Amino acid sequence: QVQLVESGGGLVQAGGSLRLSCAASGSIFSINVMGWYRQAPGKQRELVASITSGGRRDYADSVKGRFTISVDNAKNTVYLQGNSLKPEDTAVYYCNAEVAPNRNLRYMDYWGKGTLVTVSS
Repeated sequence: QVQLVESGGGLVQAGGSLRLSCAASGSIFSINVMGWYRQAPGKQRELVASITSGGRRDYADSVKGRFTISVDNAKNTVYLQGNSLKPEDTAVYYCNAEVAPNRNLRYMDYWGKGTLVTVSS
């Protein structure tokens, strides 16, 4: 089993910054991709940013230039730095990882429970 635990959510004023962390633990042989998704009230869950084991980063258009995703491979931890936050960034942010538990490299999707980010205007 693999567990993803997010931290760093909270209340921030518009224009402020926030840093989210997500640590993966458990039966981990290899991680292919780690990423952040978010879901605002009444909306579908959407990809915010992702990073592959090779270092490729992808961002939603709405956060490009404001958010940065990074990873500490030694700690199996992914970070999301958000700057110039806007009220429309308010959402529950979920960590996601594609993890292979053994050398068979059969990757499975895992999710954290989410952390709430509220941006006040």
